[in-house]
Amino acid sequence: MSATAVAPATIDLSGTQPTPFSRLLRTEFRKTYDTRSGLWLLISIGIVTALVMVIQVSVAIAQDIAVSYNDFLTSTTFSIGFLLPVLGILLLTSEWSQRTAMVSFSLEPRRGHVIAAKMVVGILFAIAAVLVTLALAAVCTGIYGALSDIPADWDFGIKQTSFFLLLQVIGMLTGFAFAALLLNSPAAIVVYFAYSFILPTIFGIGAELIGWFADIHPWIDFNNAQVPLIDGSVSGEEWAQLVVTGIIWLVIPLAVGIWRVLRAEVK
Repeated sequence: MSATAVAPATIDLSGTQPTPFSRLLRTEFRKTYDTRSGLWLLISIGIVTALVMVIQVSVAIAQDIAVSYNDFLTSTTFSIGFLLPVLGILLLTSEWSQRTAMVSFSLEPRRGHVIAAKMVVGILFAIAAVLVTLALAAVCTGIYGALSDIPADWDFGIKQTSFFLLLQVIGMLTGFAFAALLLNSPAAIVVYFAYSFILPTIFGIGAELIGWFADIHPWIDFNNAQVPLIDGSVSGEEWAQLVVTGIIWLVIPLAVGIWRVLRAEVK
C-alpha cells in the first residue's frame, strides 16, 4: 500500500494589486494625529508658534520697536525647529514603540514604500507649518502696523521664504534620520536635542581654544552651517559648508538608518 503525496496548499497572489502609494500617504498622515502624543505635538507646534509671535508683537508695540514681517517669521525658526524634528522622529519610531511595525510591514511588505511615505508626510507637515507661520506673521505685521506709530514693514521675498522652508525640512529630516538609526522615541529625541544644543557648544569651545579646529569647524558643524539660511544671505563657500556638513549629519545617518530599517527584525 503506497501513500499518496498531497501537494501543499498555495495562495496565488499574482493578480493582487500592490498598495497604492497614495493610500500609504493617507495612512501615515492619519497616524500623525490618531495618537494622543501625535495630536498634542501638532497642537503644541501651533500654540508655541502663535505665542512667540504674540509676545513679539506685544513687546514691539509697547516699546516702539521697529519690526518687520521678516522679523516675525524668523523669530519662529527656533520654536518650529524645536518641535518639527520631534514629529519626524515619532513618524518612524512609533512603529516600534507602539509595536505596530509587524502589522504595517505585513500589510505592506515593501518597507521602502512605507519609509518613503513617512518621509513625504513629514515634508508635507513641514510645508504646512511654514504656510501657517507665513499667515500668522502676516496677521502680526498687520496688527503691529495698525497699533504702532511705526509703519509696518512687509519686506520679505521668495528667497527668504525658500530658505525658511529649507530650514524646517532639514530639521524634520534630521530628526527622521536619528529615528531611523535608533528606532526608539526617547533615545532619538534625547540624541537630537544633544546634537542641537550640546554639540554646537562643544564645537564652539573647541574652535575658540584650538587653532586647527577653528579651520575645520565650519565644515563639520551642521547647525552652524544653517545660520546663513536664517539671515537670508548665503555665499558660495557657505553653500559648500552646508552641503558637506549635511552629508555628514543628514545624508549618511539617513542612509544608514534606512538600511537598518529595511533589515531590522520586526518583533
